[in-house]
Amino acid sequence: TRLESGKGRGLTLSETKRIKESAVRVTGAKAVYTFDHIVGNAPATQEVVRMARMAAQSDVTTLILGESGTGKELFAQAIHKASPRANGSFISVNCAALPRELAESELFGYVEGAFTGATRGGKPGLFEIAHNGTIFLDEISEIPLGLQGRLLRVLQEREIMRVGGTTIIPIDVRIVAATNESLERKVAEGTFRRDLYYRLSTLPIEIPPLSARGDDLFLLLEQFQKELGASFRLSPQVRDFLKHYAWPGNIRELQHTIEKAVILAEKNVIRASDLFIRPGKAKQSR
Repeated sequence: TRLESGKGRGLTLSETKRIKESAVRVTGAKAVYTFDHIVGNAPATQEVVRMARMAAQSDVTTLILGESGTGKELFAQAIHKASPRANGSFISVNCAALPRELAESELFGYVEGAFTGATRGGKPGLFEIAHNGTIFLDEISEIPLGLQGRLLRVLQEREIMRVGGTTIIPIDVRIVAATNESLERKVAEGTFRRDLYYRLSTLPIEIPPLSARGDDLFLLLEQFQKELGASFRLSPQVRDFLKHYAWPGNIRELQHTIEKAVILAEKNVIRASDLFIRPGKAKQSR
């Protein structure tokens, strides 16, 4: 059995299942990270944590901005865990990974007979599953334009209707969205609704890149050391390099770099040759 895609090719049911699993993480439908997991003393870090703590105390729709690898989901989980909804579900959805032909039914659910292959009795969507909790819409800039109107209705009316259904279902859910793209540019290009952008950005929180967080980098290294259960030292040259490198991949790049370096390090000392960062990249330092 195949589901037709918008690009003219089909998706097998096994492919569909795999894609859905990569797009939606419902591990126990619970958040794991709290504000205690956010490492950093830099003024830029402390300011964004202050804003996020304020956001946690209300149900206001929150838009988390930041480059890839800065920890947007970590902040989203921390906001949920510090909110009155902490005991509710936390559903994380990667909007970019949801196939267009499945996005509507995954988000809003469907009734029996809505389409060929629909589960008997229908199926609740992710917004229903997140009732009384939080839904995190990562890479919100990639949500199909045709679905943006339905998402706007959820934000305005706090209700959904399943695909193929006629019954209005009220929902009580906190929405946190995130993107590493400029939604203002998307609006100007006509690929993102202006009214939806305004609704999402009631409280924008911008996470600074690692290059703007000063010595937070070394606090993060200490944290990684604990997580890896490894003992290592940095040579003076490496320490200087790490501090001045631009880190285009931010915290995620730092973590992967150190994980590889720990494996290669001799006598628990990390040297420049262990970093596997091309010299040309170092010239990006700020």
